[in-house]
Amino acid sequence: MALESLLVILIVGAIAGWLAGLIVKGFGYGLLGNIVVGIVGAFLAGLIFPQLGLTIGTGIIGAIIHATIGAVILLFLIRLVKRA
Repeated sequence: MALESLLVILIVGAIAGWLAGLIVKGFGYGLLGNIVVGIVGAFLAGLIFPQLGLTIGTGIIGAIIHATIGAVILLFLIRLVKRA
């Protein structure tokens, strides 16, 4: 993996995690936590969306939206597990 690809993944993960933290109130994990939540959210959305037949778009904006939706789903799942 090229250095540029890794940098893009980290930036998209950070932005998606930050946006998901704003959408799901009460969940802020700091910069590193937001990156992890964004990357895991993107992976989760990458598994779910094709099964549902959904496509978001291409490019960096599409990747951020895709990862943000996945990160929001992940944060809701974390919230459910913490309550149980």
